[in-house]
Amino acid sequence: MELHQLEYFVAVAEEASFTRAAGRVHVAQPGVSAQVRRLESELGQQLLDRSGRSVRLTEAGSAVLPFARAALDAVANARLAVDDLAGLVRGRVTVGMVSGCALPVLAELLAGFHDHHPGVAIALVEDNSDRLVERLRDGRLDLALIGWAEPTPADIDSVVLVDEELVAAVAPGHPLAGAGAVTIRQLRDLPLVSLPRGTGVRAALDAACAAAGFTPRIVFEASALPMVVELAGRGLGLAVVPASIPNEPGILRITDPQLTSRLELAWRCAPAANPAARALVERARALGPPGRPVS
Repeated sequence: MELHQLEYFVAVAEEASFTRAAGRVHVAQPGVSAQVRRLESELGQQLLDRSGRSVRLTEAGSAVLPFARAALDAVANARLAVDDLAGLVRGRVTVGMVSGCALPVLAELLAGFHDHHPGVAIALVEDNSDRLVERLRDGRLDLALIGWAEPTPADIDSVVLVDEELVAAVAPGHPLAGAGAVTIRQLRDLPLVSLPRGTGVRAALDAACAAAGFTPRIVFEASALPMVVELAGRGLGLAVVPASIPNEPGILRITDPQLTSRLELAWRCAPAANPAARALVERARALGPPGRPVS
């Protein structure tokens, strides 16, 4: 068993594709496939189910995956320990951010970190908030900009960057245009444009509608906030969006109840083994008090 076999197996498992995994590890796809088959042969078990459109883990693969990750992490951390003793001249941090959310404070944090540690590579990953939390928990991310509607999980620390009201955006010809405000109950049966599940804005909308006794009628979903606003502006439905969207006509306050969503920089409560990640988290802590608890 060789480390590169474990690396390729983990890449295929996380990407659910040999082709995407090959691009990630910068190796030709047949080479990745051959090395994973050698790993399976050595272990005497099929680790990946290749029969569907996407590659899935078998039961044996699911059992092996955390050990493969741990082995790769151990090697990476051994290298990082040497870097730590050398004054953090090398290393790597992986940072997640909500899809389509370009918050200046995150760019400033990363720029300041790079100024102090120019030899540390920084990788950015975009995804929805639920998956970002999963990646934080399993160690694939060191830090993440996440949208929340509920209290921050107990195993996650954070700094609140934005805690803002959510509003409704409608096209000029919408029946509610000019109303000034709308209640949650008025959204029943209305066509809505929304961010997908797993985002803080969508979680706030779903929870408020459930409390009012109905399921929101989502007719369009878009992962990027500007597209949600654009679709609403073209009359395809009412959109629930953060109040900070710039200069948008047809904005209605949402009342009874008022909706809010938070953006937080988040990291695992447990200290990171990666010294570069620890240094980045310490810079993030300096931005403000921990984000938990928030009412």
